[in-house]
Amino acid sequence: MCGIVGVFNHPQASALTYYALHALQHRGQEAAGIVSMYANEKSGKHRLGIHKGEGLVLDVFSDHTLFEKTLVGRAAVGHNRYSTTGSNSLANIQPFSFNYTGGNFALAHNGNLTNTRPLRDRLKNEGAIFQSTTDSELFLHLIARSRKPTQIEQIREAVQIAQGAYSIVMLSETAMYATRDPHGFRPLCVGRIKHETGYAYVVASETCALDIISAEYVRDVEHNEILVFDEKTVATGEITSHYIDESMTTSRQCIFEYVYFSRPDSKIFGHNVDKVRRKMGKNLAEESPVAAANERDVVVIAVPDSGNTATLGYARVNQERFPSRYEIGLIRSHYVGRTFIAPGQDKREFKVKTKFNVVRGVLEGRTVVVIDDSIVRGTTSKSLIKLIREANPEQVHLRITSPPVKHPCMYGMDFPSEDELIANHFSSDDAIAHELGADSVRYLSVEGLMDSVPQGPGINYCTACFTGEYPVEVDMTVTKFSTEE
Repeated sequence: MCGIVGVFNHPQASALTYYALHALQHRGQEAAGIVSMYANEKSGKHRLGIHKGEGLVLDVFSDHTLFEKTLVGRAAVGHNRYSTTGSNSLANIQPFSFNYTGGNFALAHNGNLTNTRPLRDRLKNEGAIFQSTTDSELFLHLIARSRKPTQIEQIREAVQIAQGAYSIVMLSETAMYATRDPHGFRPLCVGRIKHETGYAYVVASETCALDIISAEYVRDVEHNEILVFDEKTVATGEITSHYIDESMTTSRQCIFEYVYFSRPDSKIFGHNVDKVRRKMGKNLAEESPVAAANERDVVVIAVPDSGNTATLGYARVNQERFPSRYEIGLIRSHYVGRTFIAPGQDKREFKVKTKFNVVRGVLEGRTVVVIDDSIVRGTTSKSLIKLIREANPEQVHLRITSPPVKHPCMYGMDFPSEDELIANHFSSDDAIAHELGADSVRYLSVEGLMDSVPQGPGINYCTACFTGEYPVEVDMTVTKFSTEE
């Protein structure tokens, strides 16, 4: 998951990075960091300004004098952490930075590598000393140890060796680089801001990060592409592009980005998330409508916030067949973090109890349809159904805008092992409904999901968490990496 940002050629680069990270807070809540690049006034040598810490962006950067004294310069990269590989420790907070023969360098990574273990072992045997337990540090060692003559060639060689999912923004003393892996699992977009001396360029995980700083959306970083932003870009507006793998033509974009991760006001992979989620809701209503158990209307409610948009689509289609209406039946406290992101089962269960409350007058005596994006372990759903039952509805039906999650994700989502996934413990939807305390549970089919997402030449999707079809070969020991280290 994670949120990454890069800003190049702006006098307030770090401040813009801060606001962009704030907009991307939903992509990671464990830690945040910003690294800036600046030239020393006396020596002219480039220096790095660094500030990182555990917690939310607002907490990590609560001292705003940081942007005047530490995080100075016209270029910066930032990162919101959501851990998948590597423990949740200070050493693993990004962006990472180092100094090598090519000068000062910083990097922020979103994704998960699939050849972490063999690559790390190889580098250790060659004498590399690791400072963290996360796969992202591998890129630094690969770049520093490359014998290629230019920095772009060193970066290209490093990302060719790494396998799996990566969207990366990198900062050197003379340029900013942005890349997406050959399959393009994770999103990354480019924007620009006009200021007194020309254009500043911004790279971010989602377009909502561009909106908050009034940056104009330019394009996506394409899958299998490395973009270079340097003084030539500033002077001419030309962004240099390089391929990673000349033979790769088809992307395998993470379909779960549309289902859950991205904000509905964002554009990812070149398309609006809001439109896709509405279509998911409509298709789900076509496949699994609900009629009232009494003469009163069906009440369709969302599990906020990720279920909000799809619920509008579901309610519209369901009311074409049965008397239905959209209502706000769950109120979410925004002062509690996402339960899905919270590491550890105990924290997840506790947060469910503090995160939602019901609107009793909306639900009492009604047939209630609850729209959610997914069921992973089932802990959240079970607690929610129990909470809704306390409002004395006639019936509670759970509708999920994605297929059953049956396989762990190896490309950057903290899905547990197959044994922890509730869909693998029950042979039918009705059995899952009984376990969760609902009158029925129905999922959107794989076909319905694929019909909801944008299609086109060269576009394909990773559906491994639903189908078990992994586009990139996985070194299964990577799933044990964080505990072994």
